[in-house]
Amino acid sequence: MLNIDLHCHSTVSDGLLTPTQLVEHAAVRGVSALALTDHDDVGGLDEARQAAAAKGIRFINGVEISVSWRGQTLHIVGLGIDPEFPPLAQGLAVIRNGRVERARNIAAQLDKFGIHGSLEGACAYAGNGLMGRLHFARFLVQQGYAKDVKAVFKKYLVKGKPGYVPHQWASLSDAVGWIRNSGGRAVIAHPARYKLGKDALDELLLEFRALGGEAIEVITASHTPEQSLLFARHARRLGLLASRGSDFHGPGESYFDLGRMPELPADCTPVWHDWNGAM
Repeated sequence: MLNIDLHCHSTVSDGLLTPTQLVEHAAVRGVSALALTDHDDVGGLDEARQAAAAKGIRFINGVEISVSWRGQTLHIVGLGIDPEFPPLAQGLAVIRNGRVERARNIAAQLDKFGIHGSLEGACAYAGNGLMGRLHFARFLVQQGYAKDVKAVFKKYLVKGKPGYVPHQWASLSDAVGWIRNSGGRAVIAHPARYKLGKDALDELLLEFRALGGEAIEVITASHTPEQSLLFARHARRLGLLASRGSDFHGPGESYFDLGRMPELPADCTPVWHDWNGAM
């Protein structure tokens, strides 16, 4: 059985490994096909592609786009994109600029709560990469405010907690359009993470499909086995393809290691089913 992982992150966004290190880690784990899907940034794709060629791993250009939908933040993965497609590149640049503003607002909120120096601390973890909440989480762990990054999110960085700030990301229509028009395939990432009732979830899936979205992550780190089966049923019901990705950010911070997820249910159509030469 081929080992395919279509969702992971490098230091270009909020991962712990450089694109090259990530690919080398994937090779050790027996991954045969890998998509790098950094948040709102495609800056690591060239490096990762070269490293994958050296390791004999099939590489897929990817990205994970931040989206606002009915007051919630969603993530839409693009697979097989053209990273140089101008509307996609321009749209991602706008989102990244917004991340700078959000980071300042998060730091201001934490200041009010008596946690100082968080912007500088998060910047140190981000280096030259994109700024995200995970960089704040790593700083807060280092400062002793929580035992690990998962605890930080629960205590500080989600709605209703001291470091949460609302933010307007790309529209669902724009994100799916950028992906499709660049030649890629749009995938709803980790759908069980969104706090949506049954009706709202159905409306999201139907709207996503109507916009040209083609797939949904069925196997991913934050899904329980029951949730994976639920979203496999949704995929079959709506004619959506099924994707598989670890959402790996780095050793010690991820529920699954690269390539170490369960297989897709046999009655799902994989997102890679028609990729040439493939899978």
